[in-house]
Amino acid sequence: MIASLSGTIQFIGPDHLVIKVGGVGVRVFVPKTVLEDVGGVGRSIMLHTHLIVREQDLALYGFESTEDLQLFEVLLTVNGVGPKVALAILSTLSPELLKSAIMREETAVLQRVPGIGKKTAERMMFQLRDKLDLSQASTNMPLVADIDADVIDILTSLGFSIVEAQSALQKLPREVKNVDERVQLALQYLDQG
Repeated sequence: MIASLSGTIQFIGPDHLVIKVGGVGVRVFVPKTVLEDVGGVGRSIMLHTHLIVREQDLALYGFESTEDLQLFEVLLTVNGVGPKVALAILSTLSPELLKSAIMREETAVLQRVPGIGKKTAERMMFQLRDKLDLSQASTNMPLVADIDADVIDILTSLGFSIVEAQSALQKLPREVKNVDERVQLALQYLDQG
């Protein structure tokens, strides 16, 4: 029904934006990646949207790219995955990391998303294997190892986004195995950016 939305950002919430469109403020739930890129109140924005209609509620979900929107819609087809969990997945994992984890059947990667336990992760692996185009998923892409999960936790506690932390981790040499050294190198990378 509402395929896209363009307007001016009126308010930035913890999981949503209020966008002024033709004199009306529209609340749009967005992934953390969008919240981190908006730049502030008063800026113009264009989002691809998905409207969810329930008996007592209308909720609009917005994404910067059609690819993210399509991935959100595919995630909604998984039993037990609603819009909030699908949004949490897109806030935590890049599309490439998600596809790579599904291709390799790494449920531990999915379990790092808030709201996803072992059973849901296994169900997602099974149901998404045939629904996602995994031909673009890189077998060379490093998944988040336990040591990297610790580094991500430390970096996010310091105020960096998960996307920034993952990006910094991809630049680190694999031979550095110590958590403290990996955090220091990641901080150096993030300071340069």
